[in-house]
Amino acid sequence: MSGSMSDIRTAPGTRQRTKARGGYGSAYRGGLAMWAAVGQRISGMVIYIFLLVHVADNLMLRVSPDAYDEVITSYKTIVMAIGEIGLVAALLGHALNGVRIVLIDLWGNGPRYARPMLWAVVALWVALMLPFFARHLSHYI
Repeated sequence: MSGSMSDIRTAPGTRQRTKARGGYGSAYRGGLAMWAAVGQRISGMVIYIFLLVHVADNLMLRVSPDAYDEVITSYKTIVMAIGEIGLVAALLGHALNGVRIVLIDLWGNGPRYARPMLWAVVALWVALMLPFFARHLSHYI
């Protein structure tokens, strides 16, 4: 079936005919929007893993306060500071892109402004992350 036409959903209630390899259409065609979708999923998993670790180290306080103090002390290193920057980057990116996705889904003109909203998310993320990055690393350097 190579080169055949297939239906893919592009928006609620609409279909688009596409010619795709193997007869299967794909909404992912590369570009920034695809990477935003991939980043949304990856950042969601990073946040989930952080929450599991956070709960585990807080439970350690009940088991052994000395072990808890040792773990917290290990968090005060440059490596963990970089990890914290990554966590804040994931949280901020996930939140901003999530608002963009909600606007695309619920606002009537959302799909029309999807690309400009994506660029606004990227610009806002950079504008918020740069000062945080500098301030956070200033505690360790």
